[in-house]
Amino acid sequence: MDALSRAEPRRARGRLGAQSAGARAPAVPWARFSAWLECVCVVTFDLELGQALELVYPSDFRLTDKEKSSICYLSFPDSHSGCLGDTQFSFRIRQCGGQRSPWPADDRHYDSGAPVSLQREAAHYLGYVYFRQVKDSSVKRGYFQKSLVLVSRLPFVRLFQALLSLIAPEYFDKLAPCLEAVCSEIDQWPAPVPGRTLNLPVVGVVLQVHIPSRADKPESTSLKQRGHENLLPAPLVLSSVHELDLFRCFQPVLAHVQTLWELMLLGEPLLVLAPSPAVSSEMVLALTRCLQPLKFCCDYRPYFTIHDSEFKEFATRTQAPPNVVLGVTNPFLIKTLQHWPHILRIGEPKMSGGLPKQVKLKKPSRLKTLDTKPGLYTTYTAHLHRDKALLTRLLRGLRRGRPADTLTTLLRGHLLELTQSFVIPLEHYMAGLMPLQKSVAPWKTPPQIRPFHQDDFLRSLECTGPQLTCVLKGDWLGLYRRFFKSPHFDGWYRQRRREMAHKLEALHLEAICEADIETWMKDKSEVEVVDLVLKLREKLVRAQSHQLPVKEETLQRARLHIETAIGSLPKDLQAVLCPP
Repeated sequence: MDALSRAEPRRARGRLGAQSAGARAPAVPWARFSAWLECVCVVTFDLELGQALELVYPSDFRLTDKEKSSICYLSFPDSHSGCLGDTQFSFRIRQCGGQRSPWPADDRHYDSGAPVSLQREAAHYLGYVYFRQVKDSSVKRGYFQKSLVLVSRLPFVRLFQALLSLIAPEYFDKLAPCLEAVCSEIDQWPAPVPGRTLNLPVVGVVLQVHIPSRADKPESTSLKQRGHENLLPAPLVLSSVHELDLFRCFQPVLAHVQTLWELMLLGEPLLVLAPSPAVSSEMVLALTRCLQPLKFCCDYRPYFTIHDSEFKEFATRTQAPPNVVLGVTNPFLIKTLQHWPHILRIGEPKMSGGLPKQVKLKKPSRLKTLDTKPGLYTTYTAHLHRDKALLTRLLRGLRRGRPADTLTTLLRGHLLELTQSFVIPLEHYMAGLMPLQKSVAPWKTPPQIRPFHQDDFLRSLECTGPQLTCVLKGDWLGLYRRFFKSPHFDGWYRQRRREMAHKLEALHLEAICEADIETWMKDKSEVEVVDLVLKLREKLVRAQSHQLPVKEETLQRARLHIETAIGSLPKDLQAVLCPP
């Protein structure tokens, strides 16, 4: 691993090998690859070292020793899992040492158009793992044990799992040369632009995917109606790059889905104990996705082990557990973390796909032994009444063998309705804090966004509350009061206020551009005109760097205003403002 630690900055990445003839090289080495993946890692089991990082592509991608260690431990199932054959799962690790290079323009463009819940991770790496463990008498340990890991900042779990299903078996057969070819193919992919349908060729297959956009309706994720553009071979169409089979994930805990939704909404610490990393990571990801379109603002770890550098931070009893959803497979962690307020234990999945026993809520005081039965252990009392009709429809559909897609659509629709019913009153109140457009004057500082008063909002619920869009009864006021203390309210409020501030900036710039600048300049001093030029230039820079919602014709008018203002000044000042 030491040999791999000598890495140059991303900008200086070299090529893996010669590029195929006729391929168009990007301006920056590995720029297109970096739009999708940070790197590809191979982790193997060494008899002396244990898990060891065997390869990293591109070979000069920088990973700290701490990150390498985390990737090694999290790329192998815990010894208690006993995973034989091929297994896929995912993990999430904190990036060490902060952001190491400026965000490329393409990354900022992606985030500005993507739903907030699907934006790139700023401070974490997401790892997508394909692990193979098979008997092999030629190996001293008696087993072939190796993982292929895709490291990315994009939460595209469905896409990267599909990609691993294609390339991992090829890699395990052909090893390094195959990986070089795959990385070169990914380096030819177009960038992930929100709203676009892309064709991504790899190992003789074309993956066709739609990159979600903020403009998409929540249910418009299917690609069935999209053209295949006469591609040969016919593309493998992925209905979504990120959505999981929610019904399959939540099937063991259907009776608790609504309580779990509340716990996620409030950012409560939750420990998920599962029989394997695959079940653990899918459950944690499903929990974090059940709030869509609200962004999940707490920490989450789809798969976590005692070897993680943050284990002590999560296990301490001297302070309350952090706001994190933790997926584990080692039952001994229950002893260490049994002080956590909410623990979800999932049993072995039923191979027949039958109906698991819907266990009741249990008090944490009963959580004493390692052979704890499956169930949700919590003292939390739900604020909303359970939707028994939905639960009945889901269980009846399962017994009658209805398609999994249908049941997942039903469950996702219910969770979406819950979240939207909760968020719409917040959005409505927030919109009322925005100054009116007619109050934005060109030559005055724009008015301020009014502050969010929680009591005023709670009083507004009588007329605009969730009861208008959701049939569920319960203590909505109590749920909002607890929500105000959660990281999700803080994250939502900061995001919305930032968007409103950008809108206000855009309105102010439009007001200036629509004003008669020549009339304004008639009684103004040179200092005031120079000040206007500098402020307009600053506004143009901000409009482009922050991607403000401004039309191109408005930007063009601003440039003409700058030219007009400079033209009215003496030659010496013009030379200062527009040096040759």
